[in-house]
Amino acid sequence: MEKLLSQLPHKHVLFPASLLLRLALVAYGDYQDRTMVVKYTDIDYHVFTDAARFITQGESPYNRSTYRYTPLLAWLLTPNIYLCMVFGKILFILCDVLSGLLIYRTLCLRGLDRKTATYACSLWLLNPLPMGVSSRGNAESILAALVLGTLLCMEARRLVCAAVLYGLAVHMKIYPITYALPIALSLRAPEAGAAEGKPARTWKRRVAFVASFLSRELILFGVVAGGVFSALTATFYYMYGWPFLHETYFYHLTRRDIRHNFSPYFYMLYLTADSRGSQWLGLAAFLPQLILLLVASWSFHRDLAFACFLNTAIFVSFNKVCTSQYFLWYLCLLPLVIPHLALSVKQGLGLLLLWFAGQALWLAPAYFLEFEGYNTFVVIWLAGLLFLIVNCFILIQIITHYKAKPPSQRPKVQ
Repeated sequence: MEKLLSQLPHKHVLFPASLLLRLALVAYGDYQDRTMVVKYTDIDYHVFTDAARFITQGESPYNRSTYRYTPLLAWLLTPNIYLCMVFGKILFILCDVLSGLLIYRTLCLRGLDRKTATYACSLWLLNPLPMGVSSRGNAESILAALVLGTLLCMEARRLVCAAVLYGLAVHMKIYPITYALPIALSLRAPEAGAAEGKPARTWKRRVAFVASFLSRELILFGVVAGGVFSALTATFYYMYGWPFLHETYFYHLTRRDIRHNFSPYFYMLYLTADSRGSQWLGLAAFLPQLILLLVASWSFHRDLAFACFLNTAIFVSFNKVCTSQYFLWYLCLLPLVIPHLALSVKQGLGLLLLWFAGQALWLAPAYFLEFEGYNTFVVIWLAGLLFLIVNCFILIQIITHYKAKPPSQRPKVQ
């Protein structure tokens, strides 16, 4: 065992080992599903498979109730029907391992040596949370691969590839739209006055700022990403009509989940579920998100990976619905950030334990509500507020101790 652990920093051992661990979990999950009352496979995987079955029958995937995803996911999982039920899980764990490879390549492009990059990507590849989520049949790993692929292509200045992946990522789920502003700010042309070092009048600075968004790179990225998103949206709208738009996009914008979750808003939405203005309250919950996303995007857009990590963490922490699988949205970006943190091991472990403690304090009253039938809604809400405070404290510590390396000679746009 010691010899194996000593070899883990070598990527040729790490990647096959992480894949084998995930395959073992898939095999164990199949055994548990067949022999035990408590099932290993995520209920969403059965929803995906049912939607794929409707497609193979020439019907709409939205005939399956609670299928609220793009039809592209159901199309990808049609081999579940034609070949084998575990095809989707294999696809998800492959995307999981691919995400680790994308992390490694991105870190190398950002100037890290191979050993440090391998250690950093092992934080994802050997993390039990993404292992469990992907092997149980949750599709978050596909989106993680698309987001990380976008950042890798942006780092390599392959803008067309980055735009294609970004348009596809936004089509798959809405939240990557929060990366639009930091991407735009990073691609805008330098302002003339700032480049020459000359002071300019206020109105000239404003005109120059607006004109900076007319750069060739930004227009190229916007046209390609918008074209990919629009083409997919138009195609699936033609095939499935309004149910596609509602279930894939609008449902998530107006969603008011009154079941207990980590969101600080859940109890308010629970109490006002039947009131006339509850829908407006749900939309108003986006306001703190919007303000914080604008501030983070403007402040940190020069380091795109860090800006995307902060935007994702802010979006998840302040969202009106927040479940454990949402944590993967920013955890896949954390290995890009950790190598640049000036934190001691003791400080890092302290923040990690604080994050787990915040979840544990929420899970305890949630267990008594879910399984024992006690009315612990207020306690769950207070625990959710405490967890939000914990997340904010951790983000502040990350921002304070983040030391970005000066950008090296950037490759030309391709």
